[in-house]
Amino acid sequence: PVTVTHPEVKRYFMTILEAVQLVLQAAALGQGGEVFVLDMGEPVRIADLARDLIRLSGLEPGRDIDVVYTGLRPGEKLFEELFAAGEDYVRTGHEKIFVCRNGHEISDLRFAISDFVDGLGEAARAGDAEEVRRRLMEMGRR
Repeated sequence: PVTVTHPEVKRYFMTILEAVQLVLQAAALGQGGEVFVLDMGEPVRIADLARDLIRLSGLEPGRDIDVVYTGLRPGEKLFEELFAAGEDYVRTGHEKIFVCRNGHEISDLRFAISDFVDGLGEAARAGDAEEVRRRLMEMGRR
C-alpha cells in the first residue's frame, strides 16, 4: 500500500531549481536575520498526489493498490502556515519571493528601488519609451 498520514494533509512543493534560486536570491537580498519564502502556489493534498502517482504508474487506487491512512504524527499539522498571524512580510524585487521581517529592520527603500529598477529595465528592454518616462516621473514624485 501507499501510506499517507491523513486524508486532508496538504503540503507545498518547490523544485530543486526553485530551491537553488531561492537560496541565491536570499543571499543577494539578505541583510541578516530575514526569512525568505518562495511563493509556491497552492498547497497540494497529499492523498490526491498519492492517487495521481498510482494512476501514473498504470494502476488503479483502491483496486490495484490501496492508500492507507496512518494518522498524524506527534506535532504534524494538517497544513503548513508559511506566515504566522501578525508577521510582517513583503514581496521582494523578485516576483515570487517574500521576506518576513520578524521584527528586523529591513529597508523598504531597498525593495522599492529594486522594484523600480526591475520595472524600468523591463520597459527599456521592451522599447517602451512612454513606460520608461512614466516610471521615471513616478519615482521623481516620491
